[in-house]
Amino acid sequence: MLNRSMPAGTITPVLEYPDVRATVDWLCRAFGFQERLRIGVHRAQLAVGDGSIVVSELPPNAAHAARVGGSVMIRVEGVDAHRATALAAGAVTVGALSDYPYGERQYSAEDPWGHRWTFSETIVDVDPADWGGVLVPALD
Repeated sequence: MLNRSMPAGTITPVLEYPDVRATVDWLCRAFGFQERLRIGVHRAQLAVGDGSIVVSELPPNAAHAARVGGSVMIRVEGVDAHRATALAAGAVTVGALSDYPYGERQYSAEDPWGHRWTFSETIVDVDPADWGGVLVPALD
């Protein structure tokens, strides 16, 4: 069933920030997201490709957005240009833009609030067995 109030994807990460509007503006400018739904000043849904994220207001008793590990990975086209746009908007890269043996070209960046984002572009189709991966058969 379609619900226009909810993103269509199966998984929607929710990330907390101290200032939702400033965050939405920055993520759209730096990473190319598009705002799809605004809920007051405390929450927003952003579309990216065929996926989405939710930006939510940090609870009032929290002093800052604590990074507890992990990152959000997003597939893009033109990762080199994407990185240049992110850097121009103030993103801080983590490591170098790199080609990996599993066929992806990637970079990671932190937004001004400490959330880590990895952007990935497919550069070649590689059999997972060629780099030590193992495809797991789908469950029936």
